[in-house]
Amino acid sequence: MPPWCPTTPYKGLFILVLAFVLLEYFFNTFTNSKIYNSNKLSRNAKEFQTYGPLLKTLLFKNNKTNVHNNTIIYTTKNESYYSYIVTEPSFSTNNLNSSPVTLSAISISTIEIKNDSRLYNSTLPLCPDDISSSLDGRIPIIRSPVPSVEELENRFTWLQPGGHWQPPNCRVLKSVAIVIPFRCRGEHLLLFLQHMHPYLKKQQLDYTIFVVEQDGDGPFNRAMLMNIGYREALEIKWFDCFIFHDIDLLPEDDRNLYTCPEQPRHMSVAVNIFKYKLPYPAIFGGVSAISTDHFKLLNGFSNSFWGWGGEDDDMSNRIRYHHLHISRYPISIARYTMLTHKKDKPSPSRYDILKQGEQLYDKDGLNSLKYKRIQRKFNLLYTWALVRIDSPS
Repeated sequence: MPPWCPTTPYKGLFILVLAFVLLEYFFNTFTNSKIYNSNKLSRNAKEFQTYGPLLKTLLFKNNKTNVHNNTIIYTTKNESYYSYIVTEPSFSTNNLNSSPVTLSAISISTIEIKNDSRLYNSTLPLCPDDISSSLDGRIPIIRSPVPSVEELENRFTWLQPGGHWQPPNCRVLKSVAIVIPFRCRGEHLLLFLQHMHPYLKKQQLDYTIFVVEQDGDGPFNRAMLMNIGYREALEIKWFDCFIFHDIDLLPEDDRNLYTCPEQPRHMSVAVNIFKYKLPYPAIFGGVSAISTDHFKLLNGFSNSFWGWGGEDDDMSNRIRYHHLHISRYPISIARYTMLTHKKDKPSPSRYDILKQGEQLYDKDGLNSLKYKRIQRKFNLLYTWALVRIDSPS
C-alpha cells in the first residue's frame, strides 16, 4: 500500500472533505471573478460572495453574523438570497444625542439666485464630509397641528422654487432627488414637508423634492409613479441619487443620511408600527435609496403592480439578480414613525407577478413606462407633476 494512502477510514474521510472544500473554494473564486469583471457597477458582488455553502458551513457553522472590513453581514438560512450589509454613517456618531431633543428655530435670510439654481459656482469650496456638528441624533415627530401651505412657505423662505436647496457657501458633489408617489394625502404631505425640509437642510444636501400625483380614481400604482418621478427629475437636471419615499414615513434620527452609498440602501429599517424591528431580511419597502446608475441598471421598478404590495419585493429580487446587495444603517439610527392612514387594497396579482421573476426584469420597468403628464409646477415647497396612467382593464 502506498505511504500516502489512509490507514483508517477517518483519515480517508478527512482527506475527501478537504478535497471538496478546496474544489469549492477555487470554483467559487473563479465564478465570482467572472461576475465581477462582467459588470463594473456590481464591483462589490465578488467581495460578499466568496464562500460556497459547504465552505461557509465549515468556517462559520451557526454564526448569525460575520464581519468583513468593519461591515457586518447579517445572514439567514439562505444567505445567498437574503444577505444584506449593515453600515455606519460616514461620520462619527459617538457625540450625538440618543434621546429626543427640541429643534431650535432656523433663522436664515433668503438667498437671491440670479442665475440658474442648477448651476454650481465652481469657485466655492467643497462642503466638509463630517457634518456631525450640525446633527442632533433623535428628533421629535410633530403630528399636529397640521400646518398650511402659507405657513410653510413663510417658514422656509430659504427654499428655491421646486422644493430645492443646496448649501450657499460650499459645493456638494452629488445631488439628491426625493421622489414621493402621491394621491389624496394632503395632510400627510404638509406634515412631511414640515419635517423633511429642515431635516435635509441640516445634512447639507443638494436636494429637490418631487411629488408625483396619480390622476383619477383607478388603482394606485406606487412603483410606476416612482419610475415617472425618476424620468421627470432627469428631464429637469441631473441627479446622482434617488430616494423613493412613502409620504407617511418620517425619520426619527437625523444621522440617517439621505444619500446613496455604493449599494442600494433600505432606509426605513425600524418602523414604530413594527415595534422597531425588521419585518424580514429581504424587505425593501417604505424608503429606499438607489443611485441613478443602479436604477438604470435595474430597469427601475416593475409597472405591473396595481394596488398595495409586491413592487418592493420585486425590486429586492432585481437587486440580487444583478449581483448587488441591500445595505442598511443600524436599527438604532434608521428609525421611522408612520402616520396613520387607511390601507389600500392589496394587489390581487402581486404573487403571480413575483413568481415570473427574472423573465420580466428586462421587459417591465423604465423601458416599458407609458404615461401622460397633465401638469407640472415648481412650487416653493416641491416640484409637482400630475400624471395619468392607464390601469389594466
